[in-house]
Amino acid sequence: MTEKILKKIKTPRKEKAAAKKTEISLDSKIYDQKGKAVDTIKLPESIFALPWNADLVHQVVVSLMSNKRANIAHTKNRGDVSGGGKKPWQQKGLGRARHGSTRSPIWVGGGVAHGPRNDKDYSRKVNKKMNAKALFTILSRKYKDGEVIFVDKISFAAPKTKDALATLSNFAKIPGCENILSKKNNSAYIAIAKKDKAVEKSFRNFGNIFVDESRNINTLDVLNHKYLIIENAADSVKFLANKIK
Repeated sequence: MTEKILKKIKTPRKEKAAAKKTEISLDSKIYDQKGKAVDTIKLPESIFALPWNADLVHQVVVSLMSNKRANIAHTKNRGDVSGGGKKPWQQKGLGRARHGSTRSPIWVGGGVAHGPRNDKDYSRKVNKKMNAKALFTILSRKYKDGEVIFVDKISFAAPKTKDALATLSNFAKIPGCENILSKKNNSAYIAIAKKDKAVEKSFRNFGNIFVDESRNINTLDVLNHKYLIIENAADSVKFLANKIK
């Protein structure tokens, strides 16, 4: 996951230059669950029209991944191993190298020098505005690439994988989202307006689809999935705008 995310951050210079010249329309269509355009929304430039900033995104992503890092490996240093209280042999007179304890890392059964420790803190501070700016930068890039879909509502009467598959098939008809079903991993991140167990359970059998509430949209999840499907566009965009305040 780490390598895939960091590869997405890098951008060739030619592509950066082309991005500056291209103007993006911020009037986006809103689709229904059948994949038909039913309305439009005017998107804020501060969220969906930012230039690509690889340095900012890289710094925030690496910091966030460090914060999620779980310390499991743990080695004992010379202060943790047992034994070694007595000097192995006298300092001088035997022709041997001098040693003060069998706990030394060069002894079999001694402590490990510079080994991994589970008490090491890998966390890094991420400023609120930096995190929001990185998220908006990724959203701007995805919107420019046609990988952001706005949907008025996603609902199911009961949890059914069959209905979820039909919905994804309808979304695949939207221009630019033809690969939403064929992508094996990390295909789409569906941000629903509020918790809906029927929707979550309907998509649960799809290993390449991730469903969460729109209030939980974050940099790592958005960057790790190709498509972003946002339900209730007006309220979701309003919530995103408040992140930078």
